[in-house]
Amino acid sequence: MRNKYAILIICIVVLVIIEKENSIISRVSDKLTLRQTPQTPQTMAEFTVSAPIVLEDNGSVSPTLPYPDIAAVASPPDDRGVLMNTTQGGGTSSTSTSTSTTSSGNGTVGVATAAAGGRKHILLVASTRTGSSFVGELFNQQGATMFYLFEPLWHVERQLTLDTGVINASAASWSYRDVLRQLFLCDFRMLESFINPPPLEHVTAALFRRESSMALCEEEVCSPVVKEVFERYRCRTRRCGPLNLTLAAAACRAKQHVTIKTVRVRQLETMRPLTEDPRLDTRFIQLVRDPRAILASRMVAFSSKYQTWKTWGEVNGGEVPIEDEEVKKLQGNCNQIKTSAELGLSGPEWLRGRYMLVRYEDIARYPMQKAAQMFAFTGIPFTPQAREWILQNTHATAEEVHGVYSTQKNSSEQVEKWRFSIPFKLAQVVQQVCGPTMQLFGYKFVNSEQTLLNKSVSLLEEREFNVS
Repeated sequence: MRNKYAILIICIVVLVIIEKENSIISRVSDKLTLRQTPQTPQTMAEFTVSAPIVLEDNGSVSPTLPYPDIAAVASPPDDRGVLMNTTQGGGTSSTSTSTSTTSSGNGTVGVATAAAGGRKHILLVASTRTGSSFVGELFNQQGATMFYLFEPLWHVERQLTLDTGVINASAASWSYRDVLRQLFLCDFRMLESFINPPPLEHVTAALFRRESSMALCEEEVCSPVVKEVFERYRCRTRRCGPLNLTLAAAACRAKQHVTIKTVRVRQLETMRPLTEDPRLDTRFIQLVRDPRAILASRMVAFSSKYQTWKTWGEVNGGEVPIEDEEVKKLQGNCNQIKTSAELGLSGPEWLRGRYMLVRYEDIARYPMQKAAQMFAFTGIPFTPQAREWILQNTHATAEEVHGVYSTQKNSSEQVEKWRFSIPFKLAQVVQQVCGPTMQLFGYKFVNSEQTLLNKSVSLLEEREFNVS
């Protein structure tokens, strides 16, 4: 009899868990449904834009206008599978096609549709404190040709956490992928559903780190200042009011390339659909850093969240409990980074020519050389403006460095700086739980405090990671 009751209770618990998961997925699905509300009328004569083509579930394509007031049309693919983008302007129209050949494992060659006009879509994948802001700013400096977004997935993660109390990994990865796809297509409507407070007639004062995007602070996107509206992330180059996302979408289409920086993509595999979308030419740059250096940097940048680690690092703090949740979280992060890197470096068909691994330490030591390699990989010209920015921001004095989030640093000094701020026993813990990740990226272990503090002993193997 007891066994029967036990089985009944277990069944009830399983049903409750399933119902909760369905509720979570349902809420996420509702947010990912594009809202078909009309846009605030704007004058778009100065922009030349093309509407994206929606890939249907059955594999067919259909034209859609992401913003009703943008005057552009898109034609479906011709019988060769080539997208025909027709832009209307001044009574004339122009048609452009772009194809590329791909070889499959059985030796057959197929035709894949690429973004028209050589448009590149760059996703910078990283974890916090790996130099991603510096690399993102490097692409941001391309100015006239680049539309750059800084951490737009911040809104998605925040909203999903608020809705459920805890982030659901599968729902989050699905949301991240779909939001990134739409942003690469210069469509902000899906992101709007995650911004809090919700934009009013597609105007928001709450876009995270808007000022980090030069394109969102250009004169064409700069709306009049409204005194009564508080905007935390105001543009620094000029006085702008809240961001009109209709203008932002048009500005995006006016640029030749799109780059998005994020520290919220956990697994590269979840981004595979971006490489299979015929409207996109997606390239991934994964940024990594010595896990010991990451921990040391986070303990400074996110001091309140790392109090437990600080306590463990004290002289009389005792041994670090390896089974503690904080240690397991660190190990999980290392394993996720390693899994994505192993996938990228293995060069699967869908990532061939689309993946590049870059170590923070190599960027810090050879910023100009690594920048040139990244731009060569993406196929985007390395402009004099970006070169000048590197020179100005990698040789900064101590007085010129403003806070832990500054992209202005003396880069060569940053490589070894962490060794003098992390206790040896914490370095040992990182080596224990992140050892395989460190070995993959060429980071050497230390077996004593003396070795850790000896700058003449390099902890970095010279490695070249082939672009897949």
